[in-house]
Amino acid sequence: MYKAMTIAGSDTSGGAGMEADLKTFQELGVYGMTALTCIVAQNPNADWAHEIYPIETAVIEKQLITILQGIGCDAMKTGMLGSADLVELIAATIDKYELKNVVIDPVMVCKGIDTIMVPEAAAAIKELLVKRALVMTPNLLEAAYLADMPAAITTVEEMKQAAAVIHDKGCQNVILKAGDRLPGNDAVELVYDGKTFTEKRHPKIPNSYNHGAGCTFSAAVTACLAKGMAITDALETAENFIYAALRGSFRMNQWSGALKHCAWRE
Repeated sequence: MYKAMTIAGSDTSGGAGMEADLKTFQELGVYGMTALTCIVAQNPNADWAHEIYPIETAVIEKQLITILQGIGCDAMKTGMLGSADLVELIAATIDKYELKNVVIDPVMVCKGIDTIMVPEAAAAIKELLVKRALVMTPNLLEAAYLADMPAAITTVEEMKQAAAVIHDKGCQNVILKAGDRLPGNDAVELVYDGKTFTEKRHPKIPNSYNHGAGCTFSAAVTACLAKGMAITDALETAENFIYAALRGSFRMNQWSGALKHCAWRE
């Protein structure tokens, strides 16, 4: 049995975070384990406002010991990390257990918000986790921050500049996800391995719901790496998986919708 670990928050609505990760692991035939970093509740009495309840770092450390000392894993990913102390713990854990298939999804912003949520944690991710990552999957806002760019990324050429800087900081494979932030009819994804820029395009899917898309994509990459796939094969499988999930996405309520994680089998 292939095993994967996610260090992430719990999304009470089930669309993102640990819930999205576990659904993805399961769909791709990987046994999933979780080290929970926080609980996110959405308030239906305040226009679905996100309320975040962090879990103590000492408790997160206990969860990591359960997984890594008690069971072991073939690949791991991170999601929402709410403090510099937690990032430091994860960096030390990667080193202690000599973890190799490390996927860092640098969750620094929430959808609809254009500012870094926890600056101290973001700075620690830039300093400590970039250089330990086999794969990083930032969106354009996160990529601009990680690459020390003074302004938002608005072109594919700027995506390439950011990817090159992030690779120079130590990440082996950088995957930049433009989502719907670039003009045009295509969603753009840029992959950089230090030698070659690979630009991938898919038609934007109108009226789809992308809540949890970043978590799901990075979880799919993680699951594929846990199964021993090469990077290129893992990325292709993850792309097909997320594209199917977006096509099958559905409305949950008046504020949000969710991906259909089983859509790739249909």
